[in-house]
Amino acid sequence: MAAVQRALWYIESHSGQALALTDVARAAGVSTFHLSRLFQAATGWSVVRYLRMRRLSQAAATLADGATDILDVALSAGYGSHEAFTRAFRDAFGRTPEEVRKQASLDGLDTVAPLRVIEEPAPALAALRVETIGPLLLSGVSRPYRASDTAGIPAQWQDLFGQLDGRAPTAPAYGVFAAGDDDGCVEYLAGHPISRLAEALPGHHTLRLAQRRYAVARHAAHIGSIPLTWRAMMDEWLPASGLRAIDAPDFERYDASFDTATGEGGVDICVPIE
Repeated sequence: MAAVQRALWYIESHSGQALALTDVARAAGVSTFHLSRLFQAATGWSVVRYLRMRRLSQAAATLADGATDILDVALSAGYGSHEAFTRAFRDAFGRTPEEVRKQASLDGLDTVAPLRVIEEPAPALAALRVETIGPLLLSGVSRPYRASDTAGIPAQWQDLFGQLDGRAPTAPAYGVFAAGDDDGCVEYLAGHPISRLAEALPGHHTLRLAQRRYAVARHAAHIGSIPLTWRAMMDEWLPASGLRAIDAPDFERYDASFDTATGEGGVDICVPIE
């Protein structure tokens, strides 16, 4: 059921664009009928309903954060008018956009979080390689996640690209798990290298990574299955190699072969070691 994984990734990474079922099916590589059957079986949702509820949930979060122009939020969610958006929003959540903006929270709203379906096995690994990487100064968009649920990361990259006027960061780009806590929350930075702090865009977070040695594994499958490769890296491949991880940020490195439109192409998983 790799088509469902591809469809979910495409929806999350293109949610700010006008999407139809045919667009999602094309990205998933199957017919609309086939995708509809597979998606419903895997998630319990229809593709169209999931897409609509994800957009309305994102709109609700934007309103709760204090968005000043409801029409702009409506247009971003794919609605052509304030009235159509308000009807759909009230049907979904039982409240109007104005009410959610006024209460400044999502309390009481049954919003829909990103789904993740991991369907592909991690690729076989011939051997880890060791690289010295850094120092790096990165600039980008940083967000917190629960370690068990990072399905919002594709939309985070979409936000970064949008802030760069649609241009992907100069390769390589970096997805850094920069911090964690005892409650299982992590901070993830989607960013790109800069040479000095003055190059960072307004509102962007910056992060310095010291020069270190890293154990590096290549993830060559679709990006949606990268959690499986991460799990194999930490649970099997690294312990078997005799290398020891240290307490420092690890990251994904997206080189020029990675296709941001399809989620295909190589990604390096880099774990700091002694």
